[in-house]
This record gives sequence, C-alpha cells and structure tokens, in this order.
Amino acid sequence: MIDESPPSSVGQLLRLWRERRRLSQLALALEAEISSRHLSFVETGRSHPSREMVLLLAEVLDVPPRARNDLLAAAEYAPIYRESGLDAPEMTQFRRALDFILRQQEPYPAIVLDRYWNILHMNEGAGRLFGLLLDPAIVAALGPPNAMRLVCHPQALRPCIVNWEATAAALIQWLHRDLLRSADRGIRLLLDELLAYPDVPRNWRALDLDAPAAPFLAIDMQKGGTHFRFFTTLTSLGTPYDITLHELRIESFFPADDATETELRLLRAAATT
Repeated sequence: MIDESPPSSVGQLLRLWRERRRLSQLALALEAEISSRHLSFVETGRSHPSREMVLLLAEVLDVPPRARNDLLAAAEYAPIYRESGLDAPEMTQFRRALDFILRQQEPYPAIVLDRYWNILHMNEGAGRLFGLLLDPAIVAALGPPNAMRLVCHPQALRPCIVNWEATAAALIQWLHRDLLRSADRGIRLLLDELLAYPDVPRNWRALDLDAPAAPFLAIDMQKGGTHFRFFTTLTSLGTPYDITLHELRIESFFPADDATETELRLLRAAATT
C-alpha cells in the first residue's frame, strides 16, 4: 500500500522543496554556503537542523511564509510568521487602509483576493459591474465568490468575456505558477476544478514556461449593447510579517478606452439616482 500522506519530518519537507526548485543537493549546499554532507544528513534525518539552518534553507529555496512556519513546526521550533483574520482587532488600521485603497479606485472596479482567489472585499464599482454582468442565482449556486471560478465557469462571467480564451489561459497559467511557488493543496484543487470545466483546452493542464508574460491582463466584457474594455493589475503587499497580509492581492480594473470610462460613470450615476 502506497503512503500518500504528506511529508512530516523537516528533512523530508526540505527535500521536497529542493526538488520543487529543481536543485541538486550540491547546488543548494553551494547557494546556502553549507556542506553538501551536512545537507544530506538533514534531509535523511541523521542530523537535526538548528532554527537558523531551517530559516537559511527556506530563504535560499524561496519558501513562502506559510510553508516556512510548517518547516519550523516540523523541526519543533516556534513559527515566526503570525496569521491574523482580517476582522481581528489588530487589523483595524489595515482594514481602514484597504477601504481607502478601494474607494480611491472608484468608479473603476477593485477586488481584494486571498491566496485561493476568493473575493474577500470589493468596492462599489466592482459591485455595480458584477451586478450588471452576473445572474445572482448563478453566483449563489457557485458558493463563496471566487475570481477564477467566476471567469472560467460556463454560466458565470465566461459568456460575457469576448476574449475569454486568452483571458482564462493567462489566469490558468497564473494558477500553475502559484502552485509551483507554494505547493498549496487548495490551489491544486481549484486548478483541477477549473481544468474540468467544459471546453477547456487540454494544453492548459501544464505549466507553459514559454507563455508570454504581458505587463497586465486585458479583458473585454459585453452584456447586451454595453461593452467594457479593461486592463487589470494585481497589487500585493511588500514584506508583511503576517501571513494573511502577505497572501492578499488587490486586483484593480482600469478602462482601456474612453467608452468604458463613460459606461462606468453612467453605472455609478444610475446607482445614485
């Protein structure tokens, strides 16, 4: 019987991250400026790494904060990154800052995303746009709003996105890269769900290292006679010491032409009358 349980020892976890980064023991040892013999002993459990050694290897391997805590826990050390809910009292000032950022984006849409692309907050501009394009019953049936799911599901935004294949392909590749960086099982499950939707090209199942990396994502949406052309940007926080903040993204939608800007302002005017 094959054991499919995740690695539990710090050595196993470090080896897994090294293999994900496609580094040999020698290459990692050289980058970390330690002996390859010592690294081998750590990976096989013959040597217990110090806290400083765990953090050094995690830094060299570019392990994300959440997984660094896992490495420390496996080595029986205390975590260094805290994880606070956005509704926690200590996050009050950050929530005010987040609300300020979303308000400044008006009348253009903006949404706040977690590591699984779940929509945690949105400004009124995003609410108006999604209210126009989406059927509330479909949104409710899909569960908690998720940006990837809304774009890719055949009954959500997909019928409204004129350049759906190009847009969805870019997002799927982003998920592949997220998975490569974090090895997060939740991202793997979301990616598998999206790839199982009808009419999804088979070549989207693999990471395309040669895929063009545009500086921003262009997306065209149409509902009836109303046409929107956007480009979107993703903003993350610099170097927070809280996992929740580290994993947040703010996606901002900007009009790509004057007609879209006019339509967004008309939507806001109609909502305030």
